[in-house]
Amino acid sequence: MFCHSAETLKMKIDIHTHILPNDLPDLKEKFGYGGWISVERENGETVMKKDGRFFRSIKPNCWDHNIRLKECEKSKVDVQVLSTVPIMFSYWAKSKDTLALSRILNDDIARVVQNKPKKFIGMGTIPMQDTDLAILELERCINDLGFAGIQIGSNINGKNLNEDCFFPLFEAASELGCAIFIHPWEMMGENQINKYWLPWLVGMPAETSRAICSMIFGGIFERLPNLRVAFAHGGGSFIGTIGRVEHGFNVRPDLCALDNNINPSNYLGKFWVDSLVHDEDAFRLLLKKMGNKKIALGTDYPFPLGEIEPGKLIDDMNYSQEIQDRFFYKNALEWLGLSEAKFK
Repeated sequence: MFCHSAETLKMKIDIHTHILPNDLPDLKEKFGYGGWISVERENGETVMKKDGRFFRSIKPNCWDHNIRLKECEKSKVDVQVLSTVPIMFSYWAKSKDTLALSRILNDDIARVVQNKPKKFIGMGTIPMQDTDLAILELERCINDLGFAGIQIGSNINGKNLNEDCFFPLFEAASELGCAIFIHPWEMMGENQINKYWLPWLVGMPAETSRAICSMIFGGIFERLPNLRVAFAHGGGSFIGTIGRVEHGFNVRPDLCALDNNINPSNYLGKFWVDSLVHDEDAFRLLLKKMGNKKIALGTDYPFPLGEIEPGKLIDDMNYSQEIQDRFFYKNALEWLGLSEAKFK
């Protein structure tokens, strides 16, 4: 078992990390139309571009798993859960092309995991715009690649996750014991709030709350009680607004309780969130609302909006060893459906 001292167990599983292949093919050339992400090396820098327009700079730790291992050792993270960068979801594209890209990304993650199976856990990406193809790739991720789950966006081309077309996917995930990580992307109103990085600072928290509310009000958790779902960024703005959500449900059931008449607050503690809230008071509220069994360490590695020192916020709050163990690895294992024995 991972220990950093003889007396105290300090295993850390980071459920929220992103990775890209070392070599991404020219997707515009491969599929015959634009809109795709390219990764280009220029002037000693590596940048992601969309149709030639700058998206973000990335460092080698985004694709080089050996650098990841060294940085994990330095930060005392024992295991990373790997998922693609959300801009790669590509739900806007032709579904067969998104499937082809998903397989490229998933096969790359599988190679990294197979090389270091006690250091990395795989989460696949799937073409959510086509439920049949999405289920096929979901099954391949779990049955053939040995992944613990999948990562999906907070909405699919503007459709909320409660839409009937997505339910067979969630049903298949539940039957396969597949964990789901929901990450905000294609933020509502993004084009109106581009200045000041507001899509990331305001839009992403709202998007995550949108996804949670959609799944609660849509009855997804009620119909699939064994579905294991985790939401990024501490559940976004949902925890801070659950009182408003509950009040709205109580005073206007004619608008809110259309598909599920169970109080939204009843679902607190029935899904997971990562710990990435950046603030002790926010974390205390998260813990008060969610309980200590549904919060798992997540850092958004290797990007700067993540937690630069993994677990520091939790460490600084001086919880008991038992509670820390829950945050640092036990809750993650329960969400992933894995046992501690896998990592001994």
